[in-house]
Amino acid sequence: MAAKPSEGEMTIRDLAERTGMTVRNIRAHQTRGLLPPPVVRGRTGYYNEEHVARIELTKEMQADGLNLEAIRRVLDSGDGSASAIFDFTRALRAPFEDEAPEIFEVGELAAIWGRDEVDRALIERAEELGVFRSLPDGRVEVISPSLLRAAAELAKLGIGPEGTIATAEKLRRHADGAARAFVELFVREVWEPFDEAGRPERDWPRMSEALERMRPLAAGALLATFQIAMGEAIEKQSELTLRLAAGGDSG
Repeated sequence: MAAKPSEGEMTIRDLAERTGMTVRNIRAHQTRGLLPPPVVRGRTGYYNEEHVARIELTKEMQADGLNLEAIRRVLDSGDGSASAIFDFTRALRAPFEDEAPEIFEVGELAAIWGRDEVDRALIERAEELGVFRSLPDGRVEVISPSLLRAAAELAKLGIGPEGTIATAEKLRRHADGAARAFVELFVREVWEPFDEAGRPERDWPRMSEALERMRPLAAGALLATFQIAMGEAIEKQSELTLRLAAGGDSG
């Protein structure tokens, strides 16, 4: 008589149904070292939530372009449970902001600047910035609609797409540096001590939490720093403008 599964356990067929995989593929994953062996009682192997988490993590990594051997190395490199690694990896790859992209016709983009058309070279420059993405049907996916809204407001001030894109390129260079600074801070102060400690299983949730908390902290710190810098820049420009005006009046 076959042993009964304990609470939370499932047979390989149950696991296949739960994860949407075939029994054959699950066995192939075990052969490749992507899944730990089941608990065997009698003649039946039983799986649990750890196996489910491993399969889901493998699927996500495959969707990101990793091959199965690379995924195996990632899983083997962590001493924590698959579910903890899964949570950390998901937090690591999550978009910094949850703004949903929007699709526009090229003519709609041109209308924002009051033009009949937009130079294709400008769209390509925006693509290099990661702001636009051209679609096969000729339309454009705007990755950050909030940036497009800012461009629309600048257009109302008489600033055309050339000036807007050029400014965005400068901002992107500075933003890249700021992003690297925060990533390096996380790696140096949070990840490296965890790694040097042997990546203890109990601390994997703390890694995920630290990463999640870094996101709003980084955004808030960057905004606060920019506001200070913007205030100082305006003050300096105001002083220069007043001096030039005074000089012109006295002449």
